[in-house]
Amino acid sequence: MRIISSRLVQLAACAAFVAYSAPLGAAAPSTVKGEVVDQACYTKDKANVGEKHKDCGLSCAKKGGKLSLVTADGSVYQITGAYTANKNAKLLEANLFGVPVEATGEVTEKDGAKQIDVSALKKAS
Repeated sequence: MRIISSRLVQLAACAAFVAYSAPLGAAAPSTVKGEVVDQACYTKDKANVGEKHKDCGLSCAKKGGKLSLVTADGSVYQITGAYTANKNAKLLEANLFGVPVEATGEVTEKDGAKQIDVSALKKAS
């Protein structure tokens, strides 16, 4: 009887280890099409998009301003992750500000706002 109890305890410990080591709520990557904008400028005026606002938006992005992806239907996804590190260095290096893009990454929601942790970014085809 002791051997069975010991085995059950070992199995329970293994099951707990597996449950805690698996990421909770990890979603499959999604691809979102839209335009990268400076979040503060876009929040002030929804017309702050495209070529006419590119220089201003780039200036804010170079200072480390928060960036978002705005879709054709007006949905806004705050960009998070590696593309925003070091004052948006990776995104600026890709030269994809103010043009149609496809962003791939994990989409989540925080405090009622959508976010995308971008793992890949390219010009939209």
